[in-house]
Amino acid sequence: MTVIVRDLRPGDRSDVESFARVRHLALPYILWTPDAILHHVTRTSPEARFRSLVAEEDGETIGTAQVSLAHDSPEPGQGLLNIYVHPERTGRGAGGRLVRAAEEHLSAHGATKLFAWLLDEPANRAFAERRGYRAGRTAHFLRLDLAEAALPPLPAPPAGVDVRTAADFLADPRPLFQLDAETHADEPSDVDHEFTDYEAWVEETWQHPLLDRDLTTVVVADGRPAAFSVAFTDGGSRYATAMTGTARAYRGRGLARLAKTYALHRARAAGCTQALTGNDSGNGPMLAINRSLGYEICATEVRYVRELG
Repeated sequence: MTVIVRDLRPGDRSDVESFARVRHLALPYILWTPDAILHHVTRTSPEARFRSLVAEEDGETIGTAQVSLAHDSPEPGQGLLNIYVHPERTGRGAGGRLVRAAEEHLSAHGATKLFAWLLDEPANRAFAERRGYRAGRTAHFLRLDLAEAALPPLPAPPAGVDVRTAADFLADPRPLFQLDAETHADEPSDVDHEFTDYEAWVEETWQHPLLDRDLTTVVVADGRPAAFSVAFTDGGSRYATAMTGTARAYRGRGLARLAKTYALHRARAAGCTQALTGNDSGNGPMLAINRSLGYEICATEVRYVRELG
């Protein structure tokens, strides 16, 4: 039996579905749908040199990779690769072949430093370290049983503060772009990102198929979005927080917690029964908010780094 690596076939729905299924089995703490996979393939900036790779054995998809350059970072030469193998198909060489293909692609396009997230498990750590990667920062996946959780009651917004949804900004989402750019710039990360292209943000973020504008909660203060909690849903019962943040001038006022509390109540009212989120392990304030809302850590991942050449 031979494992081959090839590009995902975006025009083949069954191929995309298999890709999403392997991702879900390997990493069930993130929402994976065929439409979301296709969105990344078709909407990611050409400057990212983005590729989705498939490891196939006897016609079965057993491994996947998403590979890109951090094109929106002020530091050039940074590559991103995330490799996930079907948990019942490990040890067959799929992961190693995907890593080699990803590294060759990124190196050919000028990458000199590679970053990869791995679930914090001994076999995964050993796999990365054998290939010259060193462990860096960690992050946590958190989960909340929305069907049973005792959510805190909805607080009354402070004077001069209004709680809205992203749907209220359909006519002009630019204020949300500005808030997203500011909060992302302050996220703990190995790779800095700068959101400066509004049209690209509309294509990649505002039009993302998982974005639920009715559940995405926006706190408005002084006439501008001051905090938000971005909601992704998979069309079923799962809800995920894609981002929660507050503009710098409004931090320390409890607005992020206000946004997330409203978002969770709205998600439960919409029929969602499971809430997912993730936080860098160094993001103490957000971890504290999530724990106060009932979230529990369900898995941890490690960022591995390799310098090329």
